[in-house]
Amino acid sequence: MKPFLLRDAVNACGGRYVGDEAALDQTVTFVTSDSRTAAPGALFVAFRGERVDGHRFMKDCLTKGAAACVSEREPEAGETPCIVVESSLKAIGAIAAWHRSRFRIPVIGITGSVGKTTTKEMIAAVLSRRFDTHRTEGNHNNELGVPWTLLRLEDHHQVSVVELGINHFGEMRRLTNIVRPDIAVFTVIGEAHLEFLGDRPGVLRAKGEIVEGMPKDGLLILNGDDDLLAGFDPGQRRVTYGKGPDNDVRAENISVNGVDGTVCTVRHAGGQFDLRIPGYGVHLVYAALAASAVGLALGLTSDEIAAGIADYHTVGNRARVIPANGFTIVSDCYNANPNSVRAAVDSLASMPGRRVCVLGDMLELGPEGERLHREIGAYAAKGGASLVLGGGPLGQLIAQGARDAGGEAVGFDTRDALIQALPTLIRPGDTVLVKSSLGMGFAKVVEALEGLTPGK
Repeated sequence: MKPFLLRDAVNACGGRYVGDEAALDQTVTFVTSDSRTAAPGALFVAFRGERVDGHRFMKDCLTKGAAACVSEREPEAGETPCIVVESSLKAIGAIAAWHRSRFRIPVIGITGSVGKTTTKEMIAAVLSRRFDTHRTEGNHNNELGVPWTLLRLEDHHQVSVVELGINHFGEMRRLTNIVRPDIAVFTVIGEAHLEFLGDRPGVLRAKGEIVEGMPKDGLLILNGDDDLLAGFDPGQRRVTYGKGPDNDVRAENISVNGVDGTVCTVRHAGGQFDLRIPGYGVHLVYAALAASAVGLALGLTSDEIAAGIADYHTVGNRARVIPANGFTIVSDCYNANPNSVRAAVDSLASMPGRRVCVLGDMLELGPEGERLHREIGAYAAKGGASLVLGGGPLGQLIAQGARDAGGEAVGFDTRDALIQALPTLIRPGDTVLVKSSLGMGFAKVVEALEGLTPGK
C-alpha cells in the first residue's frame, strides 16, 4: 500500500480521533482487520463478526505496535490511538475511496451476473503485457473486498482492474463511488439474485448504478449479444462485444476443442487478429472479447492482446478440467445461476464420451426458482446430456425437468444421497460436469468423483 499519515485516515473517514495529537503524524503502511497481522505501521479496523468481535483485540494490536485502531465503540484503557466511527465498514470504504483518489491511472470496473472473475483475470492478463497491473485477488468483490483491493494500490501500479459484485439495490452505487472506474465492463445481465432484484431489468438497474461513479468521458464495454445490454445507453461512450455481426469487437471462426481450448478471429474497426484461448468453455470467448476491447481502448497492439489471452489461467473451481480414473470431471461448482449453467451445458457439448450433468440448487432465484430449475433440466437434456443427476430440494426439480424433456435423469433430495449413488451411475469414458451454487457444497461431489473408479 502507498503509505499515508494517520491524520489522513481520520480526515478520510470523518471519524473522531481519540489519543495523543502527536500520533496523528504516524505513518500507516498497511490496513488490516486480522489482529494476527498487526505490526508497526498497521491501521487495525475492528469489525463485529458473527463469531468474533474484533474490538476485543484492539489493545493487543496496539501492543504489537499498530499505529491506531478504527472502532465502533469508545476506546477503553490501552486502546488508543483510536478513530471512533459509526460503521467500520463505511469507514474502510471511505479510506479506500480517498486512497484511490491519490492515483491518476486507468481503473477498470467489472460487473455482470456471470463471468466477472474470469473476465477480470482475462483483462488483467492482457493489460499485464504492457502495464504494471493491479487487480482484485480472487473474487473479493463486495463492500468489504473492494476497499481491501484498492488499499493494495502502490505507486508502481499503472492500471487497476476491479471486480464489483452486488445482490441488492444501492450496493453498486456505494462501490462505484469508492472505485470511480474510468472503464466499466458488463458481462451478462442474467437471472441471478432475483430474490432481491426482482427480474432481469431489475438486475440491470442495480448493476447500471456503476455509471454514477464514472467520469462523463468514461467508457462502457458491453456484451452486445445480451438483449438488455445491447440497448443500455445511459449517455456514456459505448463499445459492444460479442459474436453478433453488429458488435464493435466480435468473434468469428470460433473453434472449440474441449480441453485443448478455443481459437477464434477477433474483428474490430482497426483490423483483425487471431486468438488462442486456453481453458475449457465457450464462455471464455466472451471474456476474451471483453479483454480485447479493453486492450484496444488502452492502446495495446493485437500481438500484445493475443499474448495476454494466451497467458490466462483458470481460477479456482471455475470450469476446471480434472482427469480422473478413466473419465473426466469438469468442476464448475463455484457458483450457479441459469445463465452460467446453460453456458456450462453448451461447453460440455465439446467434450468427448458420454456426457453427464451433476447439477445442484441454484440459490437466490426468488419465486421463479422452481420454474427455472425445471427449465435448466430440460435444457441439459436437450443439449446433449446423456444423464442428468439433480441433487438438493431444487436439484430434484432439475431432474424432473430433464425427464419431462425426454432425457434420462435421477433426482436426490440431498447432496450426500447423490454422492452415495455415483459409483453405480458413472461409467468409464464419461465426461462429468459438476455445477451448483457455492452454498450447496458440491466441491464434495467433485472429491467423491476423484476417488471413484468406474466399473469397479
